[in-house]
Amino acid sequence: MSDADSRLVSMLDSIPYARFLGVRAELAGDEMTAILPFAQHIVGNPMLPAIHGGVLGAFMEMTALAQLSAAAPMKRQPRTIDVSIEYLRSGRPLTTYARASIKKLGRRIANVHVEAWQETRSAPIATLRGLFLVAPSEDGA
Repeated sequence: MSDADSRLVSMLDSIPYARFLGVRAELAGDEMTAILPFAQHIVGNPMLPAIHGGVLGAFMEMTALAQLSAAAPMKRQPRTIDVSIEYLRSGRPLTTYARASIKKLGRRIANVHVEAWQETRSAPIATLRGLFLVAPSEDGA
């Protein structure tokens, strides 16, 4: 297991809500894909049924945090400063995937964009733009 893999697993294991939702991640090279398996306890509207918006927002925020953790060693876990979420369509009762893209990783602030989708990546169900407080390791370890 690479350093990035171990940082990723450690970060997700440290978040109780990620464990409750069953969030996991796969790392292929420098691309990390977060996976939210469908379960009845994440349904917000049982009439449709649709995934709860709070679950989807938290999943995308965790995806951003996981990408930051996998990208570089940090002194401490990144902290959320601000997020903006666009809900584009209902999350159906299917497995949901998300990928984060770090637009800028500075000494203190990171700008991250996340897209979540279900069946096809070209049809996202939600997007997130976020600013995160980071404390990268000076020595890179």
